Amino acid sequence: MITYDDFKKVEIRAGKILSAEKVPETDKLLKLSVDFGEKDETGLVKPRQIVSGIALKFPDTASLVGKICMFVTNLEPRIIKGLESNGMLFALSTPDGAFSLLEPNNTIPPGTMAI
Repeated sequence: MITYDDFKKVEIRAGKILSAEKVPETDKLLKLSVDFGEKDETGLVKPRQIVSGIALKFPDTASLVGKICMFVTNLEPRIIKGLESNGMLFALSTPDGAFSLLEPNNTIPPGTMAI
C-alpha cells in the first residue's frame, strides 16, 4: 500500500502517439514518440520518447500512430536497450491474453492531466 500523498506525486497525462517503431534486436519493445502538448522555444511540438514493452500486441506499429493514451510522465528517465525512456504507457492485460491500452475519449487533447 502507498499513501495518498505518495499517489498524488504521480503525474498522469494524455499523450498522442506520433510514431512507433520496433526496437532492433528485441521482440517486445517499441520506441514511441509522444506529443504531451509541450512546445519548444519556437512553438513546435516537443515530443518525448517512451520505450514500451507492447510490440507483441502491435505487429503493425502504424496502428498506434494517432492514438491518444494515458502515460505516467514524471518518472525519472530510464535507459532501456540504449534508448532513453521518458515516461510509461498505461496498458492492461489478463493471464489469458486480453489486452487494452488506456485511452480517453476523443475529446481529450494531448497534455491533459488526470485529476
